[in-house]
Amino acid sequence: MSLKLLKFQPGVVKDITAYAAGKVGPYYIDSDKVRFRDGYPTKIGGWVKEEMYGVNTASEADYSTTKTLDGVARNVAFWRSLSDGEDYMAIGTHSHLYILENEALFDITPLRATQAGLSNPFATTDGSSVITVTDASHGASAGDYVVFSGASAFNGIAANTLNSYFGYEITEVVNPNSYKVDVGTNANAASSGGGTVTAKYLIGLAAGLGTQTSASALGWGAGGWGDSTWGTPRTASATDVVLENSQWSLNLWGEDLIATVRNGAIYYWDTSAGVGSRAVLVSGLGGAADVPPENRVSTISFPDRHLVCGGTTPLGGSDIDPMLVRWSNQEDFKDWSVTATNTAGDQRLEVGTKIVAMQATRDETFIATDDAIYGMNFIGPPFTFSFRLLGTICGAISKNCMANVDGDIFWMSDRGFFFYDGSVKEIPCPVLHFVLDRVQLNKSEKIFVGTNKEFNEVAWYYVSTSNTDPDAEPDSYVTYNYRDAAWTVGTLDRTVWADSSGFRQVPFAFSKEGELYEHETGVDDDGSAMTAFITTSDVEISETGDSLAMVDKIIPDAVVSGSINMTVETQKYPNSTVISKGPFTISQNSNKISMRARGRQMSFKFESSAVGDDWRLGDFRINARTDGIR
Repeated sequence: MSLKLLKFQPGVVKDITAYAAGKVGPYYIDSDKVRFRDGYPTKIGGWVKEEMYGVNTASEADYSTTKTLDGVARNVAFWRSLSDGEDYMAIGTHSHLYILENEALFDITPLRATQAGLSNPFATTDGSSVITVTDASHGASAGDYVVFSGASAFNGIAANTLNSYFGYEITEVVNPNSYKVDVGTNANAASSGGGTVTAKYLIGLAAGLGTQTSASALGWGAGGWGDSTWGTPRTASATDVVLENSQWSLNLWGEDLIATVRNGAIYYWDTSAGVGSRAVLVSGLGGAADVPPENRVSTISFPDRHLVCGGTTPLGGSDIDPMLVRWSNQEDFKDWSVTATNTAGDQRLEVGTKIVAMQATRDETFIATDDAIYGMNFIGPPFTFSFRLLGTICGAISKNCMANVDGDIFWMSDRGFFFYDGSVKEIPCPVLHFVLDRVQLNKSEKIFVGTNKEFNEVAWYYVSTSNTDPDAEPDSYVTYNYRDAAWTVGTLDRTVWADSSGFRQVPFAFSKEGELYEHETGVDDDGSAMTAFITTSDVEISETGDSLAMVDKIIPDAVVSGSINMTVETQKYPNSTVISKGPFTISQNSNKISMRARGRQMSFKFESSAVGDDWRLGDFRINARTDGIR
């Protein structure tokens, strides 16, 4: 038998058997940290950590102390200010709102309350870093954050520690008048002190902020009628009602930031006020009128510039309507009153139970409920906007599952993957069941989509079923290359991803530990080895597969820096014992691999796991001869 060309089609196929994938392709059947470029697999780019630094005061950076985020990152926005030329990144975590300026991290989380003039409010225990704070009617919950100022050193705890810029998480509420925090430094005596202290309370659970993971509702109305017994909570496995985790909608109004807490209020941060200022309630600004107090999501319509909220409080109402859309007056995000002389208004949608996500595009505002997709088009007075039902049974699976790629929208639902280019279309996905079976549905609200336009990619990061942490964060991804129509799968710990744009020359992302990484930088995992692999489907060694064949030589086609290991597997039948040979090392100078393998079909796994490894595969050839029919 002469040399046989092995040419695989781009993309990973997992929803059929490996043998079937070989017959209809052949395709690849598994991957990790691999992408397709021009139809061929290649290792993805590496990443390096970008250090963030804490601050000493509300305006002065301390570049000697690195800082990670408090809370898990849920959304980002970045821009360059026209007034001062500075580059800013807003980062919303499940507990905070930050500004990153020149690598310095500033806390701009809105305040719920400020209590000044507390007299010696701290009580310590000898040898413990936990402090009990006394503040009458503090109104805080465990998990909320508080920042102290004006405190004096006492019992071995320095004033700078007590007055930490980033404050402390409230670990326990003792009673309505006291709570506990851990300051990280052990006291050397048991007494009260601290001098005259001001306590500033950040918005928290009462404002919709502070919930890392969606929790099952266990009370009245959760689960089916007759489930469990009277007066007892339902079990988490029995209920189908989920209380949502904390999320942010981050929108740019010129060079300023509008930040909306899901199921909470709308806040405004004025860039010109500086990083020493905090975001404030829009409803508290001068000229504010009828600003909705609770909202699920928000965006800014283009090009007409209305602030639009989906799932919001009706005008004059007090309870949120999860299917109501409201918008402010044009060019005025503070004015929501509906009059004959402005363009503010509202519209209730019908298909679905709640608005999940919104995305402004070049022509319309794209609105996703949990069951349907709507288009919101600016038409001017007197109706301002028209609404079209674009598709059903294709709603968004999470708030952050929708990506805008040059006006085309890609998103994930609990049924599949879709895109919109003027009409809604389902994307054929040969890994769909594999992904949907692995997604933890009770953590689907953590799914985040990221784009990488340089490589024509849209990727969804999700929590897999293999992650047993109760507060598990995304650990896996599925990527669609819309140029090659190729899918890949893999593992990566990222909760937020943003593409390169403006002053950000490469994509960047946050890990669950609150660290910032620059991607497509080098070929390694922040200086450590990155393991990447791709596995092919089975292919017939002979043309018909009737006879066994002996393979004694493989001619590789690969561009390699470092090395890549190749493992060869053969079988007599699709369900017979697998015979594995290798791994064989392929370098840039490898002309052939001599080996002996016998079977009807064979498959390959290509893997690299050393620092500096980089590779791209082409078309391989094998030398084989007929070796009988048994």
